[in-house]
Amino acid sequence: MTMPVDPAGFRQAMARFPGAVTIVTSLTPEGERRGITATAVASVTADPPSLLVCLNRKTGTCAAVAQTGRFVVNLLPGDGGDIALCFAGVGGASGEAKFKVGDWREDEHGLPVLQGAVVSLSCTVSESLIAGTHQVVIGQITHIRVGAEVEAPAPLVYEQSRFHRLAPI
Repeated sequence: MTMPVDPAGFRQAMARFPGAVTIVTSLTPEGERRGITATAVASVTADPPSLLVCLNRKTGTCAAVAQTGRFVVNLLPGDGGDIALCFAGVGGASGEAKFKVGDWREDEHGLPVLQGAVVSLSCTVSESLIAGTHQVVIGQITHIRVGAEVEAPAPLVYEQSRFHRLAPI
């Protein structure tokens, strides 16, 4: 017999799925930077190179992506916990204030790119759909920036409500 799934039980089960920690950034039409911590990021296809991100529809980042059709996914290195927490809203930072943490540059469209990211992927929205509280956005990758190619840092991972660093086995 199956039991109905409640949101708390769902969150508890999903906490067991480790996820790479990213900062998804965009710009408003007025040029203001927006960003949010996201672990719901996945590759879609290599032809054309595409990925998907799930963004809470209540965020300014989601609104900016919807309005401009562009975003960047910045994969955090293992020591990026402070940036992840800031962009998750811990400490109360919002909007432009989040960008006081980290070394930020601009991509070819002026979108925020994190220096020191393991990899940053600039994207153009190709499809988007609403799924409950979130917007599922598929982005075609237009530019890839790989961090330090020699001894690249391992990415930051989130599991069981804690950050982890990957280690080879």
